[in-house]
Amino acid sequence: MEQTEKYIYNCPICNSNQFELFLDTKDYFLTKENFKLVKCSSCSFVFTNPRPPDHDLSKYYQSPDYLSHTARKRNLKDFVYQYLRSINIRRKFKLVKQFGKGNNILDIGSGTGELLNYFKKKGWNVVGIEPNEDARKFAVNTYQIAIYDEKHLKKLKENSFDVITLWHVLEHVPDLNATLQKIKKGLKKYGYLVIAVPNIEAPDFYKYREKWAALDVPRHLYHFSPKTLSLLLENHGLTIIDKKPMLFDAYYVSLLSEGYKHRKIPYLPAIINGFVSNKKAKKNNNYSSMIFVAKQK
Repeated sequence: MEQTEKYIYNCPICNSNQFELFLDTKDYFLTKENFKLVKCSSCSFVFTNPRPPDHDLSKYYQSPDYLSHTARKRNLKDFVYQYLRSINIRRKFKLVKQFGKGNNILDIGSGTGELLNYFKKKGWNVVGIEPNEDARKFAVNTYQIAIYDEKHLKKLKENSFDVITLWHVLEHVPDLNATLQKIKKGLKKYGYLVIAVPNIEAPDFYKYREKWAALDVPRHLYHFSPKTLSLLLENHGLTIIDKKPMLFDAYYVSLLSEGYKHRKIPYLPAIINGFVSNKKAKKNNNYSSMIFVAKQK
């Protein structure tokens, strides 16, 4: 009989087998299936459990509305996403340039390639890894960038990249520890790892709870906080040296979350709630989505 659920019996961070139910939610974006989030009783890591088996995960991305895999502009939400992405690309470049001392960059989960194309125009040597075939082909054909499927991670040469980035990718990765081992191998000794993830402790999570769009189950397998991401990276000999907010994410996540609440006109409450979230987050640097810059110890 084919497996329909995959249970995680040990915490990916601390290996504890003691969990408590954190939240009941569902895939509001696509299938409307129900899912559970559990919280590790030892280190407080939150993750989707059970989840679909690895070979079934791809079907949860098969939608024209999954925006990171498309460059289309069909409606107002698409335009908002594309506009914010263009601003974020410039900000990401400025951040990476601040830390990166060389010009070799690997972007894991490179989508349709707009970020790498920007780096390429600025004179960087760029390589991408993207599991989605359509997004990968679009990037290769449109921007003539070297972008490979996820199997390429195993082929990374040691000490190859000055910077490796994962923008809203780590929460999707089925095997966190194996992936981080491969990433660390490809990172130069004094290179930087840049990771952006949603923050399960953000004010807008507490506003929307099970309808918080950044849960995005089951595409998001893990739900990090600054503490749990730091613990995970420490396990791999990496330490966080800087944290940056992604201020626009609070607005965009609020917009999607308002849609899950079936608001007929979601834009005004999304703007208000995004503003409130960022204002509260400023007190303790606990924003809706955050960028973490890490390097080897």
